[in-house]
Amino acid sequence: MIKVVSFKICPFVQRVTGLLAAKDIPFEIEYISLSDKPDWFLEVSPNGQVPLLITEDGTALFESDAIVEYIDERYEPLEPEISLEQKALNRAWSYQATKHYLSQCGTMRSADKETFESRVDVLDKLFAKAEKAISGAKYWNSDQLSNVDIAWLPLLHRADIIERHTCFDFLAKFPKVKAWQQALLELNLVNETVSEDFEDKFTGFYLSDKTYLGGADSCAKPVLDASCKSGTCC
Repeated sequence: MIKVVSFKICPFVQRVTGLLAAKDIPFEIEYISLSDKPDWFLEVSPNGQVPLLITEDGTALFESDAIVEYIDERYEPLEPEISLEQKALNRAWSYQATKHYLSQCGTMRSADKETFESRVDVLDKLFAKAEKAISGAKYWNSDQLSNVDIAWLPLLHRADIIERHTCFDFLAKFPKVKAWQQALLELNLVNETVSEDFEDKFTGFYLSDKTYLGGADSCAKPVLDASCKSGTCC
């Protein structure tokens, strides 16, 4: 069976587990501490990062883009009959998401309002591009899941958790992206991509008293209430 080595709140890992789950590919997962990486992991991971995927024949694959490409070539693709042009567009739009994973992480870890707002502006530009390009179907391309949906899932999932805990909605200005997010979250797929204690681990890190978002104890706090009422960034 395939094995995925992971850090519990890593978005790059969720992209890999999301694709495996969407294709109904059985896998096991092992979580490690990035501050205390085991020797066996460092021996097989050239970059010392997660995700690491160990194939059924024992080959250790690293870098999420390479892992996703392997899964697509080894197993039936989510969209088996699309054109080469659409495949290229899917890769491009997937890259738009993955290159902003760390931007979203940094935004959520912002220590003060000024830093938070400046970083939200970067994500606003990303979501505005998606709002313009999204097909209006249930998922990115159609009513069938694609690699683009899986690549954007970590961003949209994390945005949902932030909204539920703080009332700040990263997608408030983007109704098409919001509808797309809700369609993806309705799938059981989301629960299959993360650990059972994912949300506790996630909020403990990104909504601690060291972060600007964590300083809002509830949706009633004025600092975030404006986003709930007007749909604008606070």
